[in-house]
Parts: sequence; structure tokens; C-alpha cells
Amino acid sequence: MYLADYHTHSRISPDARAPMADMAEAAIAAGMEELCFTDHVEPIAWGTDQPREPYDWQALTEEFARARAAAEGRITLRLGIELGDAPWNFAHMEKLLADAPELDFIIGSIHMLSKAYGCTDLYYFDPADDAAARRGIADYLEQVRLLARWDGAYSVLGHLTLPLRYLNENRGFHLTFDGFETEVEEIFRTLIQKGRGIELNTNRGHTPLPDEKWLRMYCRLGGEIITLGSDAHSVEYVGCAIRERQELLRQCGFRRFCTFRRMEPVWHEL
Repeated sequence: MYLADYHTHSRISPDARAPMADMAEAAIAAGMEELCFTDHVEPIAWGTDQPREPYDWQALTEEFARARAAAEGRITLRLGIELGDAPWNFAHMEKLLADAPELDFIIGSIHMLSKAYGCTDLYYFDPADDAAARRGIADYLEQVRLLARWDGAYSVLGHLTLPLRYLNENRGFHLTFDGFETEVEEIFRTLIQKGRGIELNTNRGHTPLPDEKWLRMYCRLGGEIITLGSDAHSVEYVGCAIRERQELLRQCGFRRFCTFRRMEPVWHEL
């Protein structure tokens, strides 16, 4: 069993505090053989809908170099990013990426609802009832559909069912994506056609994002490219539930999963 955590955030992200070197040490302690840092990069300034200033790629690469030097020979480290909310300004996102260093891996993801919802981050989305929550999910999936159709460079779609993390775990709802089969299937078919994959986000040991129903759909449609990531924003969650979610992939019909090197998939048997 090859153990790799492909979704982690260091202090380079605005919502995390740990140095990459500390995250690497935590990965080694958790038995990981490979770790990819995927700090946030968005086309808009954090918490706003305004275009962001040029990204500080130097801070990212210097932090990564320190971690790699400290962990040399004990774990494979990869440099990636989580490219969030690109549909807000595809052109500006492409401009930001034009200055990026060589990356191993990019997660494409959506964290914000559309302008119809006032740029609300899913974390703060607080619907009055199930019907309002499902309208928000529909809005979110439209943003994901736009991201899936984009020809920009990213490797996998991150945490497809992310709204459920906040609606169920934080707001007390008991929702699923049932009823959105048509939308999810279109997204999967688009990703597969474009040679992209999806992430199985272990959600720090909670309900995986996406869960079994959607993993089986992706596999049935011919999807193969899939990574596993904890979404750790602190050292205690690095590597969380990676072993268990590998077993889930096997149960859903997958025979292998991916890591990445220089934006190319590297296959590992489950």
C-alpha cells in the first residue's frame, strides 16, 4: 500500500498556520511516503470578489525548499496548489499562473457561490431550510460545471461535494447530493473527456467528499484519474483516513490511484 496525501495547506495559505517543514514531519510520522502541498491560489483577493494582486510565488517556493531540505531522504515532497474559484475571472487566473514556478499538481476547486449569492463562501452559507440549501447546492454545481469546461491547467477536481461539509457538519442539515445526478454526471463526463480526474477528499476523517455513490458513478463512466487528500490545514490531520479511503476506492471498483510529478500522473496499485 503506497500512502500519499495530496491535499494539504501550510502557512502559505491564509487559513493555515503550520510551516511546510512541520507538515512534512507530520506526514512522516503518519507513515506517508509522499506529500503534496496544495496552498490556495485564487483569482480574487481572499474574502472579496476583487482581482487579487500578483501571487507571491517566491514565498511558496522558498517555503517548499526549506521543507524539502529538512525532510531530505525521508519522504517524497511535491509542490502543488489548490486553484480556487477560477470561474470568477478565468483570464486573471491564467495571468497569475503564467508566472508560476514548475508545479507537480493542481487541484481545481470551488469554494464560493455565484454573484447571485453575493460571493458567499460556502463556509458562511447559512440557508433557512432544506429547500434553500438545495438551491445553494445547485448554484455551486453550476460553478463547478463552468470550472470543468474550462481549458485551463489543473489536474483534478477537488472535493466535489464540499457544500455538505459545511451544511451537515456545521449547520446541522442531513443532506446529500441525491437529485443532482444529471449535473454530476455531466461534470464527470466533461472532466474525463478533458483528461482530468477527481480528488477523493478524506475530509479529515469525516464523510468523504465525494462519497461512495459518486465514486461508483465516476468509475462506471470510465474515470480513472483519482487522488487522495486529507485537506489538512494543521499537522494533526496530515494523512488522516488515507488508508481507509484507499479501501473505499477498492470497494467502488478502482484498481489504482494517482500521484503526480510535473503535472503527469504516476500510478499506484490499490
